[in-house]
Amino acid sequence: MAKVELKAPIVAEISENIKDADSVVVVDYRGLTVEQDTRLRKALREEGVTYKVYKNTFINFAIKGTDFEQLAPYLEGPSAIAISKSDATAPARVLAKFAKEADKLEIKGGVVEGTLYDAKGIAGIATIPSRDQLISKLLGSLQSPITNFARVMKQLAEKGGASATEAPVKEEAVAAPVEEAPAEAPAETPAE
Repeated sequence: MAKVELKAPIVAEISENIKDADSVVVVDYRGLTVEQDTRLRKALREEGVTYKVYKNTFINFAIKGTDFEQLAPYLEGPSAIAISKSDATAPARVLAKFAKEADKLEIKGGVVEGTLYDAKGIAGIATIPSRDQLISKLLGSLQSPITNFARVMKQLAEKGGASATEAPVKEEAVAAPVEEAPAEAPAETPAE
């Protein structure tokens, strides 16, 4: 079998992985122990991120003509790529957190939603909370005023209503009760 026939499935695999990706981050993994690499892969998998080590030439072939072609300058030396299709900030968050524990892991750069970032840019992206966290914060901030209003209304009800806050009523403003006229008897209909 020719070398090209052996390479084609690998390039196709990379192309398929990055086809609908929100982000791709390139890292240098040299110096990681097996235990560190295992923990990194597990952390990425838990966030729904695909992490693979490929030859740079395969990655270059796969990214040609895509938004990720901008990554070509970062494909020097040993490279691994972290790909996310669901949460654009997940690879950056997990890799940046892990790089603090394992100083041998070096983030080279990445493309997040079509924009190229260097290592510092990826570190900045890593500080952005996940989509689920942002939604829960938004819902919490929307729910907070409603919850506070309900709490105040409950406290007022427990104190006996709003009587403590009502203004005193002036006697002139109260009208005397109107006497009701006696009800009229129904008119009789003449008999024929």
